[in-house]
Amino acid sequence: MPEPVELARATWPTVPERALVLVPVGSTEQHGPHLPFHTDSTIAEAVARRVARQLPYQGVVLAPTFAYGASGEHAGFPGTLSIGHEALHAVLVETVRSLSLWAGRVVLLNGHGGNVTTLDAACAQLRYEGHDVAWLGCAPPGGDAHAGRTETSVMLHLAPGDVRLSEAAPGDTRPLTELLPHLMTHGVCGVSPNGVLGDPTGATAEEGRALVEAMVSHAVRLVTAGRADPRGRLVTAVPQGAA
Repeated sequence: MPEPVELARATWPTVPERALVLVPVGSTEQHGPHLPFHTDSTIAEAVARRVARQLPYQGVVLAPTFAYGASGEHAGFPGTLSIGHEALHAVLVETVRSLSLWAGRVVLLNGHGGNVTTLDAACAQLRYEGHDVAWLGCAPPGGDAHAGRTETSVMLHLAPGDVRLSEAAPGDTRPLTELLPHLMTHGVCGVSPNGVLGDPTGATAEEGRALVEAMVSHAVRLVTAGRADPRGRLVTAVPQGAA
């Protein structure tokens, strides 16, 4: 398969006509005492890069990663940088409008759960405007919520030098469905003083490799099929009657 074009390192004559552009979307936010602030961005970029290499298309472009997202729920921890939903919405809309001047199709690959509401709204608006854009999440099914075993294993595979495994400790291990009302009211620091939602102990790089491979395989299937629901989420099947 042809190597994708890395937009940040390319020159304009090397950009393919009507390219499929993959845009990783992450965050800069706390991930407990053991994972770096770039965790979500690193995961989104790694998945996007691997997806770009596996797609059976000519003319795939990997765009630079958005490193800032809507991370207000982590505002109680020093170092978190959040631009909020309104600013993220504007950035995504204007980015896709700009890409659409030369790209044929745009897929956003999201690594941060706090961006989901904004991605839904932005992609729905852009699709209404006639842009060929969709998005998908970079999270394995059944994973814990934040900085637990799932993300820790993935980061041990992708960026082991940035993982402080000796500092890893359980946080609030309740399911996200149970935690969500408290998170909406009190933020992450209100339910987990160390910033972890889950239990990172027992994480391994081998488990992380398998998780990344599963995320990439799933994403390749979604991008190749190209089916999106009305919010622009890539899905395995569009519900009957959905536009």
